[in-house]
Amino acid sequence: MALGIGDDAALLNVTPGQQLVMASDTLVAGVHFPETASGRQVATRALCVNLSDMAAMGANPRWFTLALTLPRDKANAEWLADFSAGLGDIAKQQGVALVGGDTTSGPLTLTLTLVGEVPAGEALTRGGAGPGDSVFVTGYLGDGAASLEAITNNKSLHIDSDRLLQRFYSPQPQIQAGLKLRAIASACIDISDGLMADLGHICKASGVTAVIQTEQLPIAAEILELSPLDALEWALCGGDDYQLCFTVAADHLAKVDALIELGELDARRIGTINPGDQSISPVSVIDKNKTLLTVVKPGYNHFGN
Repeated sequence: MALGIGDDAALLNVTPGQQLVMASDTLVAGVHFPETASGRQVATRALCVNLSDMAAMGANPRWFTLALTLPRDKANAEWLADFSAGLGDIAKQQGVALVGGDTTSGPLTLTLTLVGEVPAGEALTRGGAGPGDSVFVTGYLGDGAASLEAITNNKSLHIDSDRLLQRFYSPQPQIQAGLKLRAIASACIDISDGLMADLGHICKASGVTAVIQTEQLPIAAEILELSPLDALEWALCGGDDYQLCFTVAADHLAKVDALIELGELDARRIGTINPGDQSISPVSVIDKNKTLLTVVKPGYNHFGN
C-alpha cells in the first residue's frame, strides 16, 4: 500500500503477475443481524462475511473499504470503540488493511468492499463444474441458521449458544481452504444463501445439475439433537454458514483426499455433478434410501415474501 487512509483515495501497490479480485456486500440491521447486536458483533460479522467471498475465489485478501451508516443512538464513543476493536481484530487476524470509506447518519447499514489478489488465470469461479465431478463442502452446515433461530426464537436454552453465537457473529472465512483449492477445484462458491441455492448457482453457471446425499451432510451433533428435521432444513436451505461448496473432477480427487487425510482441509464429499437437464431442478436431494426429497424453499431470497 503506497498511501492509506487520510487522503482523497488510497494508492495500492499490486503484486506483479496477480489479478485483482473485488467483492462488495451490504449488511442491514434487522435483516443481516439483530438490532440488539453489539458494535463488536456487527463489525466482526460484517468483515468475516465479506472475506468469505475472497475465499470462494481462491484469493488472498489485501484491503477493504467501509461505508458505515450510523443512527444517532450508536454514534457515541463507547459503541464506536467496541465496533473498531472488533473490526481491528478480524483485520489483523486475516491480514487485511482498511484503506478508506465513509460515515453517514441513518439506519444502521454497512457496505464493505474487499480487494484481494490471485495469480493470473488461477481464480476459482462458479462456471467450471462438469459431469462426473464430486461435490464437497467445508466445515459444518446448518450452524448459521440454527444460531439465528437461537437468537430470535430463544432456543439458546437447549443448545450450545456460545458456539453458535461465535458461528453467527464471527463466521470463519475459509481463506486457507480457498488458496489450497486453486489448482484442484473445478468450481467454487461460498454458502451464504443456503447450500441448495448456492450449489444451484454453480449448476446454472456450469450448465449442469447436482445430486446431494443427505447422509453425507456434515451437521454438528448438537444441531441434530435439537431437531433432526430442522437440522436438515438448516443445512440445505438455511444459509449464513459461509463455508465453501466446491466441485472436483475425478483426476483431482486424490489430491483432495490427501489434503483431508493430512488435516490440511476440513471438507466432506456430499454429492455428484450430472449433465444439465432443464426438465429437473438444478439440485436434487436424496436420502439414505435413495428417495428423492421435496425442498420447498431452497434458499434465502432478499426480495421474497
